[in-house]
Formats: sequence, C-alpha cells, structure tokens
Amino acid sequence: MFAMSLGDDGAQLRPLEPWQAEEFLAHMDRARGLVDPWIPFAAAAADLDSARATLQRYADKQAADTGRIHGIWLDGTLVGGVLFRVFEASSGTCEIGCWLEPAGQGRGLVHRASRKLIEWAFEVRGMHRVEWIASADNSRSVAAAERLGMTREGVLREAYLHHGVRHDEEIWAVLADEWRAAR
Repeated sequence: MFAMSLGDDGAQLRPLEPWQAEEFLAHMDRARGLVDPWIPFAAAAADLDSARATLQRYADKQAADTGRIHGIWLDGTLVGGVLFRVFEASSGTCEIGCWLEPAGQGRGLVHRASRKLIEWAFEVRGMHRVEWIASADNSRSVAAAERLGMTREGVLREAYLHHGVRHDEEIWAVLADEWRAAR
C-alpha cells in the first residue's frame, strides 16, 4: 500500500479499502454531524456491514476504472477523505468529492488532498475536466472549489433531494489547460 505525504504536518493520503471498514466506520461516526447535512455518504456507512459495502463499492469502481476513494490521515488517524465519485476516462471527465471530521478542519487537508487527485487526473490519466458538485448552501464546499481554482459554471435549482428537502447544486469545474496555466 502507498502513502502520499500531504505536507510537513505529517498528513497522508492513502487508498481506503474494504479491510479498513472498522477504522472507516469509527471515522464516519466522528464525521457524521459535518457530513450528513449535505450528502448521504456518512449515512451509507452506519454500521460495519454498510461501511464495508461502501468501501467495496469503491474498490469495485477502482477495478472498473470508474471511481476511487482515498483517506486523509493525520497523526495516524483517519480524519477525512477525497474521492472520484465519477470517473469517465473515455470522456475525460470526472467528479471529485471530499469530507472531513471536526479534527481535520482548518488545516488545508481537503485542499492539499484534492490537489493531489486533480493533478493525478490531469497529468497521469489525461483527463480533460474535473468537476466539483456542492449544495449551494454548503459554503465550506463551495469555498473549497473556489480555492482550487475552479470556475462556477452554474446552479441546478432544487436538483438534489436530501433528508426530504430539495437543494440547489452548484457545478464547479477546472479544465486541464486551466490547471496547468495556474501552476
């Protein structure tokens, strides 16, 4: 297994795999309050079996080259993650997503980890476009997309149903040429 450094603070980016289901579930329990208001990701890992199933789904996506999931570790503890929710190599388009627990906030971890995934998508896999989709009410996620140099392309009004409430979704994206020019 590999671990990629995210900086001088010892933070690491590593693949998340089904055998890590217990650690992932403990992390999701700590993250649930921050994650659940915006996406069903934390709710999908409510017990050991569903946590394992979530990680297996991403292992299957990775095997099919349609997605992948990575954890962010700080001081040896899983505190968040980044993923390619969608990865369409044939069209050159993918969607990146993220989450954190409270212990990971305010350290730039999402920014650093997302940059690693975006860089990999463009430079290793030859992707053309990386998207970021966020609830318009999720100011932290919207700010993260902006800090990554993405462009707000529009709003899908009431496009996302979560907890019985319809939410507007903002679509953000960066193109490979824009990414390279900004470096």
